[in-house]
Amino acid sequence: MTVPIAALLGFAVWTLLLLVATVGVYRWSLVFAGRATVREWRGDRPEGAEWYLRALRAHCNCAENLPVFASIVFASAWTSTSGAVLDLLAMTVIAARICQSVTHIAFVQTEGIAIMRFSFFLAQVISMLTMAGVVVAKSSWNAAIL
Repeated sequence: MTVPIAALLGFAVWTLLLLVATVGVYRWSLVFAGRATVREWRGDRPEGAEWYLRALRAHCNCAENLPVFASIVFASAWTSTSGAVLDLLAMTVIAARICQSVTHIAFVQTEGIAIMRFSFFLAQVISMLTMAGVVVAKSSWNAAIL
C-alpha cells in the first residue's frame, strides 16, 4: 500500500470515527436515556449542544473533502506517480484534517481558534493542490519521454 493510499484510508476511517464518536454517541445517548426519539433528528434544523453542532459540521466537512482527496490519490495511483514529496503531502493532508476536526470540536470558536482551524484547512488545500500539480507534472514528463 502506498503512503497516499494509506492516508486516504486514514481520512475515510477518521470521517467514520468522527461520526460514530461524536454525532452517534450524542444522539444515541439521548435516545437511550429517553430524552429524545430516533425520529427527532432532522437535517433541516440545527439542534443540540454547541459542541455537537460543531462536531456535526466537522464531520460534514470531512465528507465534503474526502472525494477531492480521493480523486487526487486515485490520479496518482492511476498514473503511477509516487515519491517522497507526494508521501509527505499526503501525510500532511491527513494530519491537518485530524487537527482541524479536533480544533473544531474541542474548543469554543474564538477568533484565534477559528484562525488556527482555518490554518489547518489551508494546509490541506495547499497540500492537495501541490499533490495534483506533482501528478500532472510527473505524468506530463512521462508522456514527453514516451
